[in-house]
Amino acid sequence: MRVLGSSVLAIEAIVILLATSLATSNRSVDDSTRAWIVGAIVMVLLIVAIRTLRWPWGTAVGWALQGVVLAASLVAGWSMLIVGVIFAVLWFFAVRLGTRVDRLKQAQQPG
Repeated sequence: MRVLGSSVLAIEAIVILLATSLATSNRSVDDSTRAWIVGAIVMVLLIVAIRTLRWPWGTAVGWALQGVVLAASLVAGWSMLIVGVIFAVLWFFAVRLGTRVDRLKQAQQPG
């Protein structure tokens, strides 16, 4: 779960940077300074969330951040909604398949 989840969150952080740049350049948001601050905060939270995947509650942190990215569509528009939905689906599959892979690895370990 940690590998897949980390990959999704890391790529999502990069996409948030690019989406913030797009939203400020095409004037989707009124205050570009505030947009950059919020974008940077979300990016940092996504990167910090990678470290939380060590613990069982890290998955919940990831889900909460998916909600934050989806909520950003209220400000940035429909294109951010599409990005948020794509990453929520990727997160769902990372959690589901990653948990399965972890269980299989644990079952194959001797002892």
